[in-house]
Amino acid sequence: MSYLKESQLKGKSRASKAYMSLNESLRNFRNESSSYKTKIFLSHKHDETELLEGSISFLKSLGVDVYVDWLDDGMPKSTSGQTAVRIKEKIKENQKFILLASEGAINSKWCNWELGLGDAAKYIDHIAIFPIEKDFSSFSGSEYLEIYPYIYNMDSLEYFRGEYRSPGTYVVFPSLNGNSKVVPIAQWLKHR
Repeated sequence: MSYLKESQLKGKSRASKAYMSLNESLRNFRNESSSYKTKIFLSHKHDETELLEGSISFLKSLGVDVYVDWLDDGMPKSTSGQTAVRIKEKIKENQKFILLASEGAINSKWCNWELGLGDAAKYIDHIAIFPIEKDFSSFSGSEYLEIYPYIYNMDSLEYFRGEYRSPGTYVVFPSLNGNSKVVPIAQWLKHR
């Protein structure tokens, strides 16, 4: 098992750029009929464009609608209290909350604030951490992230948390209080 590596997401980013820009892709995706799609608020560090593009590409491949704040026409042009109000509304509005947990995002005041709001609005069934490992090091995270479900990838058949699991991506719930829930990500995304 492994967390996704930065290079894997950057590869997805480069592949998506072959077709169109991130803005074009997200705007087209947003304009598709999304009444049946799960809507995700994706918390991220703004200057990590390639990781963001790769993550969006990955999530879109699962048939979801991804909300990214800087593509929101209703967002104020410059950061202000109104920005915070709008973000709070959008976290409540979207069915799921995912933190793209890069080292930069974990250290971001905005991402931590958004995670706190996501915790209050979505805990525990509708929130997940999407840990991103640097290519040649392990994900270090912060202790407080251990209370959240996280997205994990299995490259081959593995015995994990009491049973054999097929290759794929899963949402793994924290093992606090004896919880051993592991759900394929497609199933987690369908649960509203």
